Amino acid sequence: QVHVAESGGGLVQAGGSLRLSCTASGRTLSRWTVAWFRQPPGKDREFVSVIRWNTGSTDYADSAKGRFTISRDNAGNTVYLLMNDLKPDDTAVYSCAATPGLTFSFAPESFHYWGQGTQVTVSS
Repeated sequence: QVHVAESGGGLVQAGGSLRLSCTASGRTLSRWTVAWFRQPPGKDREFVSVIRWNTGSTDYADSAKGRFTISRDNAGNTVYLLMNDLKPDDTAVYSCAATPGLTFSFAPESFHYWGQGTQVTVSS
């Protein structure tokens, strides 16, 4: 059983930064694809960013480009999402999702393991 967990959410003022972390218990994330999704209040879940461990390639939603950076640690245990210049529209529950192997899909159904989510609130 793989359990994915996020940490690092919180309350921040507009223009501030937060770093989210994603870990998986019982295994490393090497050779997996790991993504961040978010669900703003009253809205559908949306893709934020993804990193493919095998290749190191990354993708970002347009809303995240230039402000967010996804990265991994060398030990293969943690994926980070550094969020800079946060805006009130970034307020959402952020969830980490992981799947074995390589995927170029941004669809939530392509990811088999999900964390509970962490709240990010950006005040104006």
